Amino acid sequence: MSFYEDGKNVLSHLDEYYNQSINIERPVIRQLTISELHEKFGLAASLKNGDLSGERLDSFLKDYLDNTTRLHHPGYLAHQVGISHPTGALGSLIDGFTNNAMAIYEMGPAAAAIEFFMINYLLEKIGWKPMPTDIEKRLTFFHGGGVLTHGGSLANMTALLTARNHLDNTIRENGNPSDLVILAPESSHYSIAKAAGIIGIGENNVIRLETDIHGRVMVSRLDNAFQKTVNNGKRIVTLVANACSTGTGLYDPIDEIADFCKEKGIWFHVDGAHGGSALFSNKYKPYLHGILKADSMIIDAHKMLRTPGICAALLVKDAAALDHTFEHKASYLFHEKKQPGFDFIGQVIECTKAGLGLKFYMTLAAIGEKGMEAYIDNTYDLTRQAFDYISAQPDFEVPVRPESNILCFRFEAPDDVQIMLRDHLIEEGNFYISSTELNAKRYLRIVIINPATKMSDIKKLVLSIRSAAAA
Repeated sequence: MSFYEDGKNVLSHLDEYYNQSINIERPVIRQLTISELHEKFGLAASLKNGDLSGERLDSFLKDYLDNTTRLHHPGYLAHQVGISHPTGALGSLIDGFTNNAMAIYEMGPAAAAIEFFMINYLLEKIGWKPMPTDIEKRLTFFHGGGVLTHGGSLANMTALLTARNHLDNTIRENGNPSDLVILAPESSHYSIAKAAGIIGIGENNVIRLETDIHGRVMVSRLDNAFQKTVNNGKRIVTLVANACSTGTGLYDPIDEIADFCKEKGIWFHVDGAHGGSALFSNKYKPYLHGILKADSMIIDAHKMLRTPGICAALLVKDAAALDHTFEHKASYLFHEKKQPGFDFIGQVIECTKAGLGLKFYMTLAAIGEKGMEAYIDNTYDLTRQAFDYISAQPDFEVPVRPESNILCFRFEAPDDVQIMLRDHLIEEGNFYISSTELNAKRYLRIVIINPATKMSDIKKLVLSIRSAAAA
């Protein structure tokens, strides 16, 4: 079979898969064992025979798609993974086929130009100055910068490295001294502590900021943390705030934290992997009030911005800080040459980097700004409606009013029952939800991220939970 014929076959299967999912004709989640899937897919045979085309490809696709987790299913409510837009998915296909490693401009001019455009687009959304398209003028005046990375964890780690090198530009060559710390709330994403360990600061040197009962940073306690840190002879690499937190979807008071960091001379990083998408909503952008004062921010386009995985943006107010983070020598890459564009390789951990901007651009260009705003508003609004409905149920507890599209709640039963209820829903296949801990109690957790999910689905979920509890 030709590439064209196999491609048509793939699109036909994906179209059928999509319709099955939104019409609830298949379970949202199905989990066979690894060995069962290996056998069903015929992996070993095709590797040996090299026959994955035509009828063999057709059979493989049917089995593969039937054993995926169907994010397009209205009952998908588990995690912060976006429902990718079909046009954005075509961007993934184009990038995969052209395979331009665009961190070096000459290896992917089109992809690099689009990433440059999308970074500037996001910088302007925040209110930071965009990068000049005339590369010779780069860093001749103060402006923002950024790069797209393969995920929010990598974006956060890049931000921490940038903040560390900004604090002390000798560390890259000499290594980390023992006096570096990071300030972050307990509710921060685990990637913050993980990155601290990877870059040599140490997970134990992430100092936990005091928070309220729901996990928001308490600004009134920041000075105590600062004075204690300084008195212990430590230097603060950065203070991290959530926009929003992963477990509960709550926003830290960014504006007040920003003022504190400015007063103390601390690099202020905002982890907006999920909730940074509120930049696209006039209604919910106030949750990000003060973001203009931050030094760096990340946003995952593959979460609320419906871009296929995986695509995250690291954005910095001062491009110079990022430019000097990953400068290295490699004579086959870095030398005098005609340079009509911009090499992102000096700003990222990766050397070979996919053209992430293409699928991001194609997604947003297909939906449009008003369409994206409507999508974000609708998901946030529906989460509030779900809160009102579940709060009114006598056998459910809801600990906090949602600020984003993440909602935690608890059926009136012990912690182990919450896990049992989730397991039952997953096995049943009509709903896929997650779970989290808050104040030492186990809660069920939903993320309303699918545009196909309606209030009627939330009501069915409540009935399913009651039914599972009674079983």
